[in-house]
Amino acid sequence: MKKILLMISCFTLVMASCGNDTSKNTEENATKTTESAAPSTLETDLPGEKLIAKSDCIGCHNKTTKVIGPAYVDVAAKYTLNDKNIDYLADKIISGGKGVWGEIAMTPHPTIAPDDAKEMAKYILSLKK
Repeated sequence: MKKILLMISCFTLVMASCGNDTSKNTEENATKTTESAAPSTLETDLPGEKLIAKSDCIGCHNKTTKVIGPAYVDVAAKYTLNDKNIDYLADKIISGGKGVWGEIAMTPHPTIAPDDAKEMAKYILSLKK
């Protein structure tokens, strides 16, 4: 019984921490959109953001806060936006992995198409500050 309550508590905490960033992102993106009249590559212009939103990524990752896995901004800080790193991260999204960010393994996502995984990686790496 204690294990079940602990698991439910952990799940609730993860879901609560993942959901709080949505309204903040909407406000930030609205501000960025109104500030820039020139064409740009804002985060909302990248299809990878939409692909991530449709996937199960939010169960373990958040844009700005470490949940189970690293925050997307932390991944962007570690890797430069280039083709080599996009391919590397796309492969990690599809095949999973362990050891780069700790001992908890990232679940593989073999049903994600390679091109979609690359778009997700591009979006994540675009968050570099």
